[in-house]
Amino acid sequence: MATVILLRHARSTANGSGVLAGRTPKVALDEAGLAQAAALVARLATVPLVGVVSSPLQRCRQTVAPLVAERGLPVVTDGGFAEVDYGEWTGRKLSGLVKEPLWRVVQAHPSAAVFPGGEGLAGVQSRAVAAVRAHDARITAAHGAGAVWLVCSHGDVIKGLLADALGVHLDSFQRIVVDPCSVSVVRYTDTRPFVLRVNDTGGDLAGIVPPVPPKKGRRKASDSDAVVGGSTGVVKPRHG
Repeated sequence: MATVILLRHARSTANGSGVLAGRTPKVALDEAGLAQAAALVARLATVPLVGVVSSPLQRCRQTVAPLVAERGLPVVTDGGFAEVDYGEWTGRKLSGLVKEPLWRVVQAHPSAAVFPGGEGLAGVQSRAVAAVRAHDARITAAHGAGAVWLVCSHGDVIKGLLADALGVHLDSFQRIVVDPCSVSVVRYTDTRPFVLRVNDTGGDLAGIVPPVPPKKGRRKASDSDAVVGGSTGVVKPRHG
């Protein structure tokens, strides 16, 4: 199977406003977010992307716009990666929400949290995992197991995907941090995922590109096998 970059959208006008934006229409990137989106072109310059998938929300489509324009790639939108439907909590101030009994459930027992008039976090994780697996299978069939693709989504959605990839219960997903415009990277295989990066806001992402497979006839471990003793890391080519 392929390798997927889980990109949280860049900073939006709602981030830091103290309001739970959710699926509120027309929440766009702020000035800092636009700069973050533009910087993605250089951050991913060494990564040969074969496809880009995005949440339908404006802030995600804006985040990938400079990248896909530079690469000439189409964007596939998929509601499986949309923001959580927070229902009646949408648009409310966080300072008020912390007083709600459900707030403690969201923090300590998120698998049981269902937002009034909206979704449950367990359902969000389920739809996102189904979507990422379906796109990964599609891209692998078209481009091979060495392919790298990107999906732009939202914080809680990506945290749910990472919890699944790490094999931890959804009740532990609040321990995972996913900042605006951070990338987390998962390489899927037939039997289990490998988590390569979490909440990476740095520069060089060349190390996530899968190595060239060995020539036919040479015995190798299964793609689903972990490296005994740990990975040897990425060796940068020497010049001169």
